[in-house]
Amino acid sequence: MTQPRSPKPSIKFVDEYCAIYKNIFPEVRSFENFRDLHLGMISEIKRKSLPEIAKVVGLENQQSLHHFLTESPWSVESLKKRRLELILRVLNERSLILIIDETGDKKQGRTTDYVKRQYIGNLGKIENGIVAVTAYGVIEDMTLPLTFQIYKPRERLQLGDKYKTKPEIAAELIRELQGMGFKFELVLADSLYGESDGNFISVLNQLELHFVVAIRSNHGVWLPKGQSIRYNKWRQFDRVFSNGHQEIRYIREIIFGRRRDIRYWQITTDTEKLPENSTWFLMTHVPGIKYSEVGNLYGLRTWVEYGLKQSKNELGWADFRLTHYSHIQRWWEIVCSTYLMVSLHSSVFQKSHSYILQIFAEHPLWDESYGWKNILNNLRLIIQPLILFNLIKPWLKVFSIPQLSTGFSDLISIMNTLHNHLFLSLWSDYFSFSSA
Repeated sequence: MTQPRSPKPSIKFVDEYCAIYKNIFPEVRSFENFRDLHLGMISEIKRKSLPEIAKVVGLENQQSLHHFLTESPWSVESLKKRRLELILRVLNERSLILIIDETGDKKQGRTTDYVKRQYIGNLGKIENGIVAVTAYGVIEDMTLPLTFQIYKPRERLQLGDKYKTKPEIAAELIRELQGMGFKFELVLADSLYGESDGNFISVLNQLELHFVVAIRSNHGVWLPKGQSIRYNKWRQFDRVFSNGHQEIRYIREIIFGRRRDIRYWQITTDTEKLPENSTWFLMTHVPGIKYSEVGNLYGLRTWVEYGLKQSKNELGWADFRLTHYSHIQRWWEIVCSTYLMVSLHSSVFQKSHSYILQIFAEHPLWDESYGWKNILNNLRLIIQPLILFNLIKPWLKVFSIPQLSTGFSDLISIMNTLHNHLFLSLWSDYFSFSSA
């Protein structure tokens, strides 16, 4: 029996990460497409279309990548399950702050599944587009992509679909993640979810999860006869941002009748004018929560929401040119996998920094900071020689310059000395476990 060929190498850290998923794919070529999409998504090309990715990874055209997303017989659910299992392993029983959000992207026409005129958060207005409810975990300021589910408008339901509101979808995602073994110390969400008592808040209470959620200014609370609403005095606190920057904010508690486990708060930048775009109403269920903690915990959601949108845009979340949701789901799942590949280079998950050779840090564009985008910047520098070599290869077929080819090969070999030992450990642990 003929043994299948080994996958063609790309860049070591990408190869090592993707190898963890290798047995999900039916053939070597499918695995190479999976790996090439990771490489293309972290590259510096602005629009992550398949033709552009094909160029930077050294393919003649996009056909094999398109076939991989639309025809190749691999299971997106198996990929998702493996990715979530990897996250559980690196967490090692640690809990996460869970952030529920929705991602909306503008799309033309109505040929794409589940596209309609609806509110698109990225644009802050109603547009023709597609929306997904997403769940992300945060641990020590590093984000981890957990799961997502498409929102299916009533008017665009297909045969076999059941309509679910966004809060219902969010509750379903939380149950799914808890069922897998994820632990959450806190749930953060905006007012769409904070105002959904029956479909979301009641589920959090049922699951005994603590939460900080936004609510509308006209949020209603049932009061027994004879009880009233009182506003406590404003207190000043320092809103601490992820980069250490601080700004003054003001907070007061709003007490409906008697203080209960669920508490209500108002936060603002100006207690006199209460500007609409910098005044928030919050509802919390966190035992013993302090005034300053309320603002900074909910502020984490705002920071992560902004950062996540930027990060997903960097990887091409909305750059697909696909119309069937089963194909879009594959694209989004690979974006989540690529996102995770970057996150796992964080010091949060590394026992040491031995995977970074000190000489790499001498590059003038190397970023010594520890955020997700800082890590992405450095990984882009590592893949840069391979990407550039792939782009000039067509010219080297016209003009033979052996010294140039040799120089690029030597530089790529140096880049391949960068290892993420966590990837090798995960691969070893997973496949040892799987074969036991």
